[in-house]
Amino acid sequence: MTASAPAPPPQHVRAAYGVKDSVPELVGNGPLWRCDGIALRSVSNPAEASWVAQMLTELSVPDLRVGRPMRASDGRYVVGGWIAFRHLDGRPEPRYDEVVAASLRLHKATADLPPPRFLAMRADVFAMADRAASGVEEAPLSPALGGRLFEVISGARKPLALRPQVVHGDLFGNVLFAGDAAPGIVDFTAFYRPAEWAAAVVVVDALAWGGADDGLPKRWSHLPEWPQVLLHALLFRLAVHALHPHSTEQSMRGLERAARRITTL
Repeated sequence: MTASAPAPPPQHVRAAYGVKDSVPELVGNGPLWRCDGIALRSVSNPAEASWVAQMLTELSVPDLRVGRPMRASDGRYVVGGWIAFRHLDGRPEPRYDEVVAASLRLHKATADLPPPRFLAMRADVFAMADRAASGVEEAPLSPALGGRLFEVISGARKPLALRPQVVHGDLFGNVLFAGDAAPGIVDFTAFYRPAEWAAAVVVVDALAWGGADDGLPKRWSHLPEWPQVLLHALLFRLAVHALHPHSTEQSMRGLERAARRITTL
């Protein structure tokens, strides 16, 4: 999927976080912008962003660096549609087993969080895809961009007996590595799904777009209900792709490769 370049944080937002004169530098492909020692991201849901900020402020995970949210000069977490985090050194690397392991550690720490209210009110592409992949409701999936494959694969879907909890559902490409330092995360994309599902989404993404080896899903086969969890994660990504306005036939090829590997396990 491709998209236009994001806009940098405006000066009044940078001023609120004490980096008025900093020249914003896009981190990777975005959506984070580095301004001196902080990273800024635009938000569409201030209530969700404030929840993420409060949760990450209090979160402690062994062997995981967390980019702590920063308050603006007036005490708010969100200013003018932007949220700020302390910058973490590092960049995404294809160390996918380490990303899966970091996901499992992270979700031990979030296991007892109550589901935030904004989850039930979400109506974006990712929420629609999540509900479609779970079989809760149907969605208008583009046949050529994932809908046809979704229909074929969904026939093998079975309900998961695993306990749902608050998880980060988009860790692929968002875990930072800096040498031998612990992996780092900035931000949190909340879903209410089993911890194993979040790990499986990493595996699906790595197979589809990260060049992961065929052994990656097999190395985590000890996780409970793993074949079905992988299937649910694959259906989620297919639904996102079939709904997203920036999806392309080229990115669909990656999901087709992932599907061939996962459905033959």
